[in-house]
Amino acid sequence: MLRPKIPTMPTPAGLVTPPAVIEPTTVVQHQPTPAPAPAASTRPTVQLTPGAVLALVGAGTTVVLVVGAVLVSMLLAVAITGASVAVCAVVLRSLLASDAKRR
Repeated sequence: MLRPKIPTMPTPAGLVTPPAVIEPTTVVQHQPTPAPAPAASTRPTVQLTPGAVLALVGAGTTVVLVVGAVLVSMLLAVAITGASVAVCAVVLRSLLASDAKRR
């Protein structure tokens, strides 16, 4: 059977210094300072009017429709290109096969 070789730790050579003695330190606990009270916000609140909500909904719908149309057109372009390449490959294969039969 195969036995794995286990590396052995080499023994240190030369002068070996003993580890330094670490003295314990004292822990001093202090009282945490209270957090400052939050300041009142000076930003005005945003209030949407019914016209603004309608404009946002219309803009969102327009963005979704435009992005969808672009993605669908890209998909169709890839599909048409792939189909045309496939048709060209079939025609070339047919031409090469008929040329080989004539010889």
